[in-house]
Amino acid sequence: MNAEQVIQQFSATGVQTCFHGRHINPQIYADLNGSNWSIKDYEARGGYQALRKILGQDGGEGLTQDQVIATMKDSGLRGRGGAGFPTGLKWSFMPRQFPGQKHLVCNSDEGEPGTCKDRDILMYNPHIVIEGMAIAAYAMGISIGYNYIHGEIFEVYERFEAALEEARAAGFLGDRILGSNFSFQLHAHHGFGAYICGEETALLESLEGKKGQPRFKPPFPASFGLYGKPTTINNTETFAAVPWIIRNGGQAYLECGKPNNGGTKIFSVSGDVNLPGNYEVPLGTPFTKLLELAGGVRTGRQLKAVIPGGSSAPVLPAHIINECTMDYDSISKAGSMLGSGAVIVMDDSRCMVESLKRLSYFYMHESCGQCTPCREGTGWLWRLVDKIQRGEAKPADMDLLDNVAENIMGRTICALGDAAAMPVRAMLKHFRPEFAALIKADAAASQAA
Repeated sequence: MNAEQVIQQFSATGVQTCFHGRHINPQIYADLNGSNWSIKDYEARGGYQALRKILGQDGGEGLTQDQVIATMKDSGLRGRGGAGFPTGLKWSFMPRQFPGQKHLVCNSDEGEPGTCKDRDILMYNPHIVIEGMAIAAYAMGISIGYNYIHGEIFEVYERFEAALEEARAAGFLGDRILGSNFSFQLHAHHGFGAYICGEETALLESLEGKKGQPRFKPPFPASFGLYGKPTTINNTETFAAVPWIIRNGGQAYLECGKPNNGGTKIFSVSGDVNLPGNYEVPLGTPFTKLLELAGGVRTGRQLKAVIPGGSSAPVLPAHIINECTMDYDSISKAGSMLGSGAVIVMDDSRCMVESLKRLSYFYMHESCGQCTPCREGTGWLWRLVDKIQRGEAKPADMDLLDNVAENIMGRTICALGDAAAMPVRAMLKHFRPEFAALIKADAAASQAA
């Protein structure tokens, strides 16, 4: 399937989540200049029809909360932030009869290296997130929501604020939406660029005005979330998929993908490709076809490895990733994670030791310092990789590096420790000869001297 055929496929299905690769259909997707992001343009593309549908404002009877949640379960939509947890099931955890305030939160703190899909959705199609959040709030009986936006993309925060004003003025947010008994207030909140605040409980701490550090779980946010009240948190892309599902049905969305992997997914393809960008394709699309959409490996080079789900996902060598389809189950079976959908392509010119050194430095820098294994261990990882890369290591240092990574995993409050350790262990597993070559080269130089 070439790029034009993929465009035609989406034209037929009418998928309205944001598509910002090099190939777009301007009749369906917001354009790259950002000139048709407004509520007028969104409604012209069918926007807010789903909200009208559930509220019975389209001539129908409307949908109950149970019907909305059942539709989401039927769709097979899994969280697009990285964990891949079934969205409909998560929504069903919310205690709808809880007598006090409940909260809905959108996690737009996109800080995973290689990931840039959520910022494009918010910049070029913000109303689809607003509508998706309003539908989610209706389904769970929530009246207040927040969108936590990464602080280093302030122009995106300003765009979303403008969209909120439009939605309020048009009656899609606020009290008694469209004359119904449903009320929902939605606010934007910007972070300050801390990677750790992408973890949902650290995000909640930051929203409350505290230092962004993860909480112990349990209790989980569904029972003790923002300000101690029941809270549901979903990713930006997850909410963006909701309006299409409500308009067209859960089964139709499921059929866009494959069993247990319903719908489409936006992949941020970067690295050594000719056409880096965001590409929305059906889950289950072969990796080779996604690579084709991104223009293939840069001219004159061969594919060496791919990090398929953001920098924290274990790397896969070319011979493994070329046999994979881009969905949660296939990538997991291959030994990695689909994660956030950030596909980092590495050609045969890349030194894997140097690449790992850069990744390890990032996680050392972004550790919040709360857990000793992460605070101290990430520093050990970087120093050991740096030692190997500079040609000052001994053969035993490779085993020490793997041992340090192993002792970090599963011993921290949040997954940042695992995120730092998994790339190390995968690099050693698949590319150990490159590490050994640097050590042997140093040993040979020492003997010659």
